[in-house]
Amino acid sequence: MRIGVLTGGGDCPGLNAVIRAVVRKGVSTYGHDFVGFRDGWRGPLEGLTMPLGIPEVRGILPRGGTILGSSRTNPFKIENGVEQIKNNLGAMGVDALVAIGGEDTLGVATKLHGLGVQVVGVPKTIDNDLNATDYTFGFDTAVNIAMEAIDRLHTTAESHHRTLVVEVMGRHAGWIALHAGLAGGANVILLPERNFDIEQVAGYVEKRFQHQYAPIVVVAEGAQPLDGQMVLHNQELDAFGHVRLGGIGQWLAEQLEAKTGKEARTVVLGHIQRGGTPTAFDRVLATRLGLHAIDAVNDGDWGKMVALQGTDVVRVPLVEATKELKTVPLERYTEAEVFFGS
Repeated sequence: MRIGVLTGGGDCPGLNAVIRAVVRKGVSTYGHDFVGFRDGWRGPLEGLTMPLGIPEVRGILPRGGTILGSSRTNPFKIENGVEQIKNNLGAMGVDALVAIGGEDTLGVATKLHGLGVQVVGVPKTIDNDLNATDYTFGFDTAVNIAMEAIDRLHTTAESHHRTLVVEVMGRHAGWIALHAGLAGGANVILLPERNFDIEQVAGYVEKRFQHQYAPIVVVAEGAQPLDGQMVLHNQELDAFGHVRLGGIGQWLAEQLEAKTGKEARTVVLGHIQRGGTPTAFDRVLATRLGLHAIDAVNDGDWGKMVALQGTDVVRVPLVEATKELKTVPLERYTEAEVFFGS
């Protein structure tokens, strides 16, 4: 077969490891031919390709980002977009697609499968919010980057007796905030899944100062105050209807400084969480997912996503993986609350 590979949505560490595993096993074990589609769904939509053989994937295992490029292109928002993709795949002799991405990218893959495109999905997102898989690659690296930042911020917060608010990624799911906050010893963790009471947060901060320690507050970008509005960078929407978030950390710091009388500063980690070399966990997970993805393609098991369940990689229907977001359960948040303010 001739197989197309694409990476869509936000980049993250581990994408190149998947590409490498798919191509290495696909060529050496099954004798398949590959073509790389550039910049997410824009590639098959506009016929943007690059060679993708074993020489092209040598040395890319430790590299962050994606050699294929990415975008948030949504072919279902473009007139005749689906027909263009089908026509281009036919003209290039591409028999199947391996789509590596998160909720939006695999949502497109799910719809295309329903329209007759032979596709297999691989779960990628630093937010760890895809259903039907215990973990997505990229998440572990993002958490470790955030944790290291929190570790460093403890000492400067103590030196200046100030509150430091750390804003991490997480639009609708607070997995990064929860894991990084727990691992980094944060004194308050705020998630999109549970609106927070600013007065209660201020109380936690004051209690921490009473113990002669400076507080670290970790907040996901999508967290919201009680009866409040999500803090937006602007009102513009991307091709999948998402607003651009940003600013909750600064808003929170200003509120805490006014309520406690203690200086508060904000650190927005932003795209630092997405960049750089993947952790060992993400390299291994991404490699295993890539190996199992090409097995699914070779078996003709279309419309499936490879997923990690326990320690096993299994195949699940794409529709199950994308029907709803995997958010932080209340009991997981309750576990962390014992450390708030202490």
